[in-house]
Amino acid sequence: MPDNNQFTNNPGNEISEAVDLSLMEPLLDKYADARGSLIPILQGIQTLYGFLPAKALAAVSTATGVSLSSIYGVATFYAQFRLNPVGRHVIRVCHGTACHVQNVNAVSIALVGELGVNDGSTTPDGLFTLETVACLGCCSLAPVMMIGDETYGNLTPSKAVKIIKNIRRDERQKQ
Repeated sequence: MPDNNQFTNNPGNEISEAVDLSLMEPLLDKYADARGSLIPILQGIQTLYGFLPAKALAAVSTATGVSLSSIYGVATFYAQFRLNPVGRHVIRVCHGTACHVQNVNAVSIALVGELGVNDGSTTPDGLFTLETVACLGCCSLAPVMMIGDETYGNLTPSKAVKIIKNIRRDERQKQ
């Protein structure tokens, strides 16, 4: 059984993250008397852990007096917040108009096949998270995806799969 400073979050993902809640103490102290500070607190927590662990949200509720349901309401309303851990490499596939016209659906299908996960999910090894986005602002490169800060354009299904395979190879070589 985890101690009070550890939490395993695994709603539908294979990734389990242990979270040290003591890391939040300076953040909660900073906003202890600040009304309307829920969003900066959630942003700080996400910066610390990469997502919003359930145990951390419960601690915020206790510290601020804001109900847990209100905290979840804010966390799920804003797209910037994540309730689950993400992979080391977040793949954002553009499904805007220009990419749609250039057959990004085929690219997405190939990525789902290669990664073995659906949109919004993380691979069991924690290496990749696949996300569909409305627009990446790179219409002249359609179809396009971003992995981290790197943009990949003029994709075909095979090019997209090759990029993923190269990243996997590079990750194995780092080990």
